[in-house]
Amino acid sequence: MRPEPATDRFSWARLHALGPIAGLVLLCIAGTLLNPEFATLDNALNVLTRTAFIGIIAVGMCFVIISGGIDLSVGSMAALIAGAVILAMNALGQAGWGSTVVVAAGMGFALLLGALFGLAHGLLITRGRIEPFIVTLGTLGIFRAYLTYFSNGGAITLDNSLADAYSPVFYGSLLGIPVPVWVFALVALVGGLILNRTAYGRYVQAIGSNEQVARYAAVDVDRIKVLTYMLLGVCVGTATLLYVPRLGSASPTTGILWELEAIAAVIVGGTALKGGAGSITGTVVGAVLLSVISNILNLTSIISVYLNAAVQGFVIIVVAFLQRRRR
Repeated sequence: MRPEPATDRFSWARLHALGPIAGLVLLCIAGTLLNPEFATLDNALNVLTRTAFIGIIAVGMCFVIISGGIDLSVGSMAALIAGAVILAMNALGQAGWGSTVVVAAGMGFALLLGALFGLAHGLLITRGRIEPFIVTLGTLGIFRAYLTYFSNGGAITLDNSLADAYSPVFYGSLLGIPVPVWVFALVALVGGLILNRTAYGRYVQAIGSNEQVARYAAVDVDRIKVLTYMLLGVCVGTATLLYVPRLGSASPTTGILWELEAIAAVIVGGTALKGGAGSITGTVVGAVLLSVISNILNLTSIISVYLNAAVQGFVIIVVAFLQRRRR
């Protein structure tokens, strides 16, 4: 069989990389034609703000998938972190701590919990030799069950005085752009630099391409995997600390299907399901693309908004099929 010319491979790689961007542009054009309100600045900022939560998690998920792993628990993890942070902040507030200090402590606690949960996942996968799918499927149920237990089946609500002090983290803006959008951009920038400009990022890609070869090359595979799941946990904590002031509460329904949206954003962005290749830029575009789809469904009556998760599920299956055909 004649090998594929290098120029053909290069052209396909470039086309594949530009695919998500082209899809986003076409969707934006379609959205504008279907409803002129879609093209307004307010709607664009609203889409980006709502993208921030999933987009931040998707950046961490991109590292995990590139390394050949998966995490199905991020939605439940976010819900438990939100509930635990609210309980801790309420306790500190009632103990007489100042509102600013309590908010700062709550944000730090969210990042710490995310890192610890990621560490637990990494150790179970590397030391326990359990498949990532099984580990995170188990913790998906564990995290949400504990939140339901702590909330007694209802909602855990942040005290009003603390909610007022915390609200600028979500509702505030800088230079006319909402704070969550700035945080999302910063996380994506740092994630891109780590993936493409550090030895750790190269190790993540090497492990996803061929773990055995990476071991032969003296890469500490277990340590890199643990760090990767901790990185995802910190991203979940970051998304959660932005999400808490939005509603000021956490319930058993918080974060439902976030794992679907995060994985869909990564896959739509061009990251290979089997690992080894991917980009933060593509992941960001994928997250925005999915939010645009949801926004168009809200602004139009093409199909019911209740089918948004179904659309995302179809997108994952189609992209996975195309990746398989390409290989």
